Amino acid sequence: MSRRELRVVHVIDSLGMGGAETWLMEVLRRWSAERIGRMDFVATGGVPSVFDDEARALGARIFYVRYGRRVLPAFARAFRCALEDGRYDAIHDHQDYTSGWHYLLGRTRLPPVRVTHVHNSSQIRDKYGATFARRATARIGKHLVGRYATHIAGTSRQILAEYGFDDAGFAHVPKAALYCGFDAARFAGDRPAAAASVRREFGWDDGTRIALFAGRIDLSPVVGDPRNEKNSAFAVDVALAALARDGGLAMILAGKPSAATAVLQQRAIDAGHGDRIRFAGIRADIERLMLAADVLLFPSRAEGLGMVAVEAQAAGLPVLASDAVPRECVVVPELVRFRALDDGVAAWAGDVIALSHASRPLAEANARVAASPFSIAHSVRAMARLYAHGELAGTEPVAAERVGAAA
Repeated sequence: MSRRELRVVHVIDSLGMGGAETWLMEVLRRWSAERIGRMDFVATGGVPSVFDDEARALGARIFYVRYGRRVLPAFARAFRCALEDGRYDAIHDHQDYTSGWHYLLGRTRLPPVRVTHVHNSSQIRDKYGATFARRATARIGKHLVGRYATHIAGTSRQILAEYGFDDAGFAHVPKAALYCGFDAARFAGDRPAAAASVRREFGWDDGTRIALFAGRIDLSPVVGDPRNEKNSAFAVDVALAALARDGGLAMILAGKPSAATAVLQQRAIDAGHGDRIRFAGIRADIERLMLAADVLLFPSRAEGLGMVAVEAQAAGLPVLASDAVPRECVVVPELVRFRALDDGVAAWAGDVIALSHASRPLAEANARVAASPFSIAHSVRAMARLYAHGELAGTEPVAAERVGAAA
């Protein structure tokens, strides 16, 4: 098969600002520049989103095909038409167990390579844990994945196990981690200039050490709320405890706001630190913030992989992560420290203070990430081999015993 003949369709909700979608856009840019083939999208949310115009400019087609119980016949017709029209070599479905239902509805038009890709285990709880009907839908969808998928990929090996794809019933389906890649060179900037610029932006003194939280603000301001996947309320409590011990610190929370944002901001104000704990909203300059920061606070309660931790390592930024984050995110072990959430706010605050003084091996760390399975070049090659030849090769993660405290 020639490179120009390769045709793939990705099934997503929309081309929004999520981690998977950002990765797919990076892949699409490489595919377009290197003329590897054609990438199209089926958007099951049925509505346009932020990357649509760029995707079309890069040669992609986007089929807005709304999926849901009430529109199944219409979805099936439109989905089969899209598959027939595209004459694809592969379909890559990013919608967990629901992909099995997609395959069933499009079974007369499915391409030879059919990849189910799971990204975050919280999707199981959020989508399927509430009612008997949803649990039944999930069980059937999982069975259909085993019947129709030719390959199963995960953002980590850990998440494949969490989804139950290591069970004996899936032994016949090749499976492996297929990491989301990015261009590490984006994080190899001028750290002193970035730090000075960010301090000026937020009105902080020279020498202020910055803790960064990068992720959406959870729906609830209550620590321990089961909806709080990113654990932003816990992060604020850690920052407050650290500030009580070290006034030279400040914190930026960068991510999509929620109804809890105002409550958390008021919590910081009431503690006398409203000017030192800042909610920055969605940012297009995460590379600049990571270069400026002194420690990444990453206390998530669930993660498929934790790409923000890998990006931080590309910026030479020390990372304090919860032990819920898969160890597979580690590329530069000396930069990453794991801690259990049950250890409590005081222990986390002590680590934030210590890590904010750690050294920053930016050039070396960036080079190591650029040579890792998380590079966009690796993603592009791995995906092309998968679609063209059905090869899904796993990559061994960094050994857990090498993961320790930052120096």
